[in-house]
Formats: sequence, C-alpha cells, structure tokens
Amino acid sequence: MSEQPRRPRRPAKPHRRPQKDPVRVLAFEALRAVDERDAYANLVLPPLLRKARERGGFEARDAALATELVYGTLRRQGTYDAILAACVDRPLREVDPPVLDVLSLGAHQLLGTRIPPHAAVSTTVELARAVLGDGRAKFVNAVLRKVARHDLDEWIERIAPPYDEDPEEHLAVVHSHPRWVVSALWDSLGGGRAGIEELLRADNERPEVTLVARPGRSTTEELLAEPSAVPGRWSPYAVRLAEGGEPGAVAAVREGRAGVQDEGSQLVALALAGAPLQGRDELWLDGCAGPGGKAALLAALAAGRGATLLAAEKQPHRAGLVARALAGNPGPYQVVTADGTRPAWRPGSFDRVLVDVPCTGLGALRRRPEARWRRRPEDLDTFAPLQRALLRTALESVRVGGIVGYATCSPHLAETRAVVTDVLKQHPEADLVDARPLLPGVPDLGDGPDVQLWPHLHGTDAMYLALIRRTG
Repeated sequence: MSEQPRRPRRPAKPHRRPQKDPVRVLAFEALRAVDERDAYANLVLPPLLRKARERGGFEARDAALATELVYGTLRRQGTYDAILAACVDRPLREVDPPVLDVLSLGAHQLLGTRIPPHAAVSTTVELARAVLGDGRAKFVNAVLRKVARHDLDEWIERIAPPYDEDPEEHLAVVHSHPRWVVSALWDSLGGGRAGIEELLRADNERPEVTLVARPGRSTTEELLAEPSAVPGRWSPYAVRLAEGGEPGAVAAVREGRAGVQDEGSQLVALALAGAPLQGRDELWLDGCAGPGGKAALLAALAAGRGATLLAAEKQPHRAGLVARALAGNPGPYQVVTADGTRPAWRPGSFDRVLVDVPCTGLGALRRRPEARWRRRPEDLDTFAPLQRALLRTALESVRVGGIVGYATCSPHLAETRAVVTDVLKQHPEADLVDARPLLPGVPDLGDGPDVQLWPHLHGTDAMYLALIRRTG
C-alpha cells in the first residue's frame, strides 16, 4: 500500500507581544498601589501622571482618561464587585487582587463610561496580557464578555435586593457604599429615601477643585483670572476651578500664597475666627494642625487682627507640611511638634482654639473614595478616646470667655454630637454657641447649635463643627 503524502504543516503564528496602552497601565499601577500599600489615589496618581508626561506622548486627554478610570473604578468598586461576583464561577475573594483590579477597570469602562463595549473588552484584555500574562488574559476576556451582556441598570436590577425588602442593602449596592456606612450616613442625615440617595450620589461625583486665597497674601480676584475659575459658593476666600485644572499651574498656589482647600474646611476656620469674644483676642491655637490648610487660613486671619497662631501637630512629617503651608504668613506664628492631648502650653493660654480631630473621614468620600472600603465600624472605637481627649484638652487650653471649635471631616454621630455631648457633661463650665449665624448665607444648617455640612446640600465635604465657649 502506497504511503499517503503528508500535509505540509502550517507555520506557527508568531507570538504577538501585547500592546501596552500607557493610560490603562498607569491606571492599573495606581489601583495596585491603593490595594497593596493602602495608599490614597489622590496622593498616588499625581506623581504617576507627572512621570508619564515627562516621558512624552502623554497628553492632557490621556491624563483625564486615566484619572476617570482610577477614580471611577474606586467609587463604584462595591457595585462592580457584586456584578463580577455574578460572572465568576468562584468566590471573588479567591480571585488574585491584580486580576480583580484589571476586571474592575474593564467593568468600569463597560458600565460607567461611553467607551464602546468591544473597545472596552479588547483594551482590557490587552492590558491583562501585558501585566498578567496570556492565561489570565483569557479569564479576563471570558468574564468581561459576561459583564457586557447587560448595561448597568440591568445589572442593578439583577443583583440588588428590592428597596422595599432591604433598603440599606439596596442603597449599598446601587450607590457603592458599604452597608454600615449607608446606615451611619442615614442616621446622621435623617429623613426619607430621597435625601440619602442624593447624598450617596453626591459621594460618587467628582468634586470640583476649590482654592483658597490666603488673606494678605493673595486675593480671589487674582485667582479668578485663571481659566474656568468661578467664585466659591459660601466662603469669601474660595474660588472653584469649574472645569477641573491643575492647581500646581496656578502661580499663587505654587508660591504658597493660595492653597487647595475644600470650602467646608474654609467655613470651619472662618466660623471659629468670627465667633464674638469678650476681652483680648491675641493668641490662637490649632491643636491638630496637619497638614496645614486650616492653619494657613487661621494664621492669615489672625495676622489681620494682630493675633498670633500656634499650630501644633503630633507627627513630625505633618508638622513639616504645616510649616510649609504657613511660610510667608504676613503676621507672627509658630509651628510646634506636640501632642494635643499632652499640651506643651499652660492651661487657659488661648483665646481661640480649633481641634479638627482625626476621624474616619467619611465626610470626604468624594475625594478619597477608597476610604469607604478601608474603614470598619470598629474604627470608631479607636478614634473615640482620642477625639474626646483632644476636645477636653482644648477646653482646658482656652481662657474663660474664649471659644473652642470642635471639627471633624465625618458626619457619623459617634464622631460628632456624641463626642461633644459626652465631654460637655464633664465640663459644666462650657456651653455650646450657635454656629449657624457664623456661616452667613449658607442654607440648610439644621436646628443648631452645631452645624453639619453635606456634599449634596452645600457642595462641600461633610464637615461638622461645634463651637463651645468656656464660661467659668
């Protein structure tokens, strides 16, 4: 029998190197830093973008897309995790974190941007090949094709429990907040469904960049000359960059004459500075001054009245940031590295005292969206003793007739009214002062005497302020 001729072998396809998309690789690197090092995106992303620009070929639109991919993914992480869990054949915790980061980036492009689905899948698979390898890229491709079968609204309908059955879990999934955070915010806000949904939506919106013109060093007129700059809503020193922008490109910011500061933080400093006093008004204290934004504004306001600010910060590196923020202040000031619970000054030394205490940061989730996934209810127990100790020391540090401002960047009742109420029970010689008249023109300030600001009502971080006068 004659031998059959062999068919010629097809030549093997040459191995194609994955095409590295610098925008998506940068976004992936930022997410890995957030996950691996507990870094904050607002600290990690700027140096990555700067290096990319220095290498060349990385334009403004590339930076804008990378920023959207990072922050959009972090803000909607809880919703995307629930969707991905429905598309993966094992518990999500068993998926390697780098793979999950790539999948989340793909999910955001598919469900949270206008990128066409085929492009969202193909670019994410290409990213997976570049950073994870071919095997994992196939897994990414399979999962994202399942994600692409529905849009975000359809997925929400599938994965979120009905509001009537479990309102807190429904809101947690729909608005991508941990359930305990939804519950805490709802307790603080009060009211029905409409208000809490507006707040949660506001937490997921990109905040405007807000600048502060430091009195005696710059003016709002100077800052308003910048492209897209518009006046602040409430603070006379605030200017908003309505269309985004790089604060470092503003000369006054580069020179330290102006700074980046949320308008809520400005209002806290202004309210403390504006509270009426009897007698002298010569020495002010910022007892938790790092990183220096409020201290810089207070120092400038104090200088305008011939008063001096003492800025105290426990952490040496943060005290250095405070010193940098105050450099060039037109009046006298001093920066010290000191523990606010163990004061290095005599009792009753100050006329005005601010303690913006360490807290969970639940009021700044617009700016630090990853914080919502890091914080746990037990963190409240960690902060509680420190918050009370700082407020007690502040009341001991102010003179009779002087004013203490207790502030937090958290609306959680355990960090706001509960702290103030507990400390005042131990200090009958101190009384709350109505803070609302000291925020002129600001609406929706509640029943007082303390003040809670909200992103959805005021366009600020959810800052809390209680003003307390020492009466005896």
